[in-house]
Amino acid sequence: MKVVINKAKLAKRAQNANIASISGMVLLLAGVILPLVLQVLGQVVPLIIILAGIIIAMVGIYQANRWVRKPRPEEQLSRALKGLDDKYVLYHYPTALPCDHVLLTPEGVVNLETINLAGFFTYKDGRWTERMTMGRAFRSVVEERLGDPTRSALAVQDYLAGKLQDLTGERVPVKPLITFTHPSVELDLQPDGPVPVYMADKLRKHVPIAGPRLSAEMYQNIAGFLEKAVKS
Repeated sequence: MKVVINKAKLAKRAQNANIASISGMVLLLAGVILPLVLQVLGQVVPLIIILAGIIIAMVGIYQANRWVRKPRPEEQLSRALKGLDDKYVLYHYPTALPCDHVLLTPEGVVNLETINLAGFFTYKDGRWTERMTMGRAFRSVVEERLGDPTRSALAVQDYLAGKLQDLTGERVPVKPLITFTHPSVELDLQPDGPVPVYMADKLRKHVPIAGPRLSAEMYQNIAGFLEKAVKS
């Protein structure tokens, strides 16, 4: 399997997370020290500085959890799908598409909706829920939320199907999959949901798409489109 990753986007997001975290801490420190050396400031200005520092630091921590903290989703996916032949190409973080991970296969495209959270998650009667522990409740301020990965995966499927049909003039199979990439996850899933859900380490045998292979010309057109989306 080949892997194409938008390293520039990943590095930029990680840099922004670090800058925000450091800037927030600097503002917090300034809000504590300034009233000691400049008493004329009173209490309101330092309080505003401290509040700004807290907000900016929290944004930085949130972004660091998304773009810096390991295990990283692209690492987990690349490891899980390792060993597929070179007709499988995994694209990470395309700038020009509303998704983070797309797999080109000999038969079509798989959009991988990833959740990189630890915890216990349930899907029942069309709804996703998360068991909220005390620790998770505190972390949820600076971590991603579960949201509705099923709706997101189906929306990306529709988007990609439209784009690829415009590109090739034909209907290209687009298969949505939801995968939990964090190793500390428990799932309670209602069977036969609209989008299959798998742990990352179980993903490999589920990515092939049933059906005829794409023509060589169509495959190359799609590969060029996805590579451009990653490198744009």
